[in-house]
Amino acid sequence: MKLDLLILAIAPVATIILWIYLKDKYDKEPIRVLSKFFILGILVSTLAIYAEEILIKTNIFTGKINIFYMSFIVAGVVEEGLKELVLIPNLLKEKSFNERLDGIIYSVFLSLGFATIENIIYILFEDQTSAFEVGVIRSIISVPAHMMFAVIMGYYISKYRFTSSKAKKRKYLTLSIVLPILLHGVFDFILMIQYRWSIIVFIVYIVYLWKSSLDKLDEYTNNSRKKFLKRYKFIRHKKRKDD
Repeated sequence: MKLDLLILAIAPVATIILWIYLKDKYDKEPIRVLSKFFILGILVSTLAIYAEEILIKTNIFTGKINIFYMSFIVAGVVEEGLKELVLIPNLLKEKSFNERLDGIIYSVFLSLGFATIENIIYILFEDQTSAFEVGVIRSIISVPAHMMFAVIMGYYISKYRFTSSKAKKRKYLTLSIVLPILLHGVFDFILMIQYRWSIIVFIVYIVYLWKSSLDKLDEYTNNSRKKFLKRYKFIRHKKRKDD
């Protein structure tokens, strides 16, 4: 693979990593732990390749049922399900997971590890004439989509972690698992259905995903800021009292 195509595959991931890292302004996560989750995402991507290959080879469906199967089962359940299977237990036992924003940060890093391998493979196996076009489209659509699914996943994992109610814990854990699968499935289904109106629906859907995920990210960023300011005021007050 040419160096320019490799850069094209990695650049959108690197851009989002930098952006999401800078969003975590007040209680930054250790680089070592962030790297661990990114590497876990790479490993998950490798598992997903084999799982999807098996499901595709055993696929007996045609027409719209085939599109549903490929979108919701092969893509949604396998990709998001495997991410969740690795992310949730590792995240819940992570000592650095001490505020709500952390759930989103770690979830995004794992998903971007996944997206890196997926992006490289898609471009690597594309013919030379369309590889650049595929790389550009994926950098605009597919890689950000992985980030958005991850934001929603991490948002509800944090709600699960920092809620004491058992009923709410069950609800949030279920949402952290089911919502990313459904959202990913709908994303792929609209792209694959190829109706005349599908491009309009897809644009509306992307706008909805961006707004929903950014609202959730902003909510937890503000939560982190308030927590930081509260701690800062407490330290200043204690220092004045000691003086």
